[in-house]
Amino acid sequence: MLLRAVLPPLDPGAARNVQPVVPPPHPLPDRKPKAAVSSSLRRGVPALLLILACLAGCTPATGSGGPHSGASAATGDATGDVRRPRAHAAFDYQLGGPYRPAPDVRVVSRDRTAKPVPGLYNVCYVNAFQTQPGKETVRWWQRHHPELLLRKGGPDGDLVIDEDWDEPLLDISTGSRRAALAEVVGRWIDGCATAGFDAVEPDNLDSYQRSHGLLDADDAAAFARLLAARAHRQGLAIAQKNTTDLVGEHARIGFDFAVTEECGRYQECEQFATAYDNRVFDIEYRAQDLTAACKSWGSSLSLVLRDRDVRPKDESGYVHRHC
Repeated sequence: MLLRAVLPPLDPGAARNVQPVVPPPHPLPDRKPKAAVSSSLRRGVPALLLILACLAGCTPATGSGGPHSGASAATGDATGDVRRPRAHAAFDYQLGGPYRPAPDVRVVSRDRTAKPVPGLYNVCYVNAFQTQPGKETVRWWQRHHPELLLRKGGPDGDLVIDEDWDEPLLDISTGSRRAALAEVVGRWIDGCATAGFDAVEPDNLDSYQRSHGLLDADDAAAFARLLAARAHRQGLAIAQKNTTDLVGEHARIGFDFAVTEECGRYQECEQFATAYDNRVFDIEYRAQDLTAACKSWGSSLSLVLRDRDVRPKDESGYVHRHC
């Protein structure tokens, strides 16, 4: 059931001092994969909460295998209190709906509204830099957080929309707005940890490329740093999603591994592989691209072929294959 917050709107001038209200949970998966659009537009999920997470069995994990769901199968090594996935582990991408992974799969990415798979390394997908599509979701943001939506020409201007997905961009242009948004998205990240995921995959890192010059890569990196810090506090690793422009910033931001779409097709795998010591989980959407990627990277990266709608296994058109 879709739950709705019945709370007064946030005062636009109070973003520095008032903790934002968390948006209601979604009954459907956050989104479909980015790679269905053209390559030029391609894209590159408090103490009390921590106590509750501990009670749920989701305390920060260690390299020896902690209480997160992937403690046994696909752990690579520990970085501080988080565990990164092992390079070259068999991977499945299940954003269109959860289903039982194949027996050889060790790492799976699911929407934050889905449950993790016991015994596997689970990545939690969060749409972090844009809103969800749909009039009701946009109205919620306009009612509760109007100052956190990116607009053209000032506070009364038109919303800046990702036209391929019909999603308004979130305004990460200032430190105060990034901090307010980090509380909203941060609670989703907390939810990923409480549910038992091992890592988080915040999408739309490259939204600045669709902002008509109102945002830049530095804004994206600054917001991503806040999300990385939140994830790490919850014992979660965090993935860079696409966006080769920010690969060089991965250590400063705090990214632990990469989830990419069509790095084989667009010849981007090497950049991510070098940055992340082969901890790259790539989705290809064309058979010929998987074949080519497997020839070059099949012995080192985690490559999977999925249908563009990332359908569940029982739906017509489902595709899943790896090297």
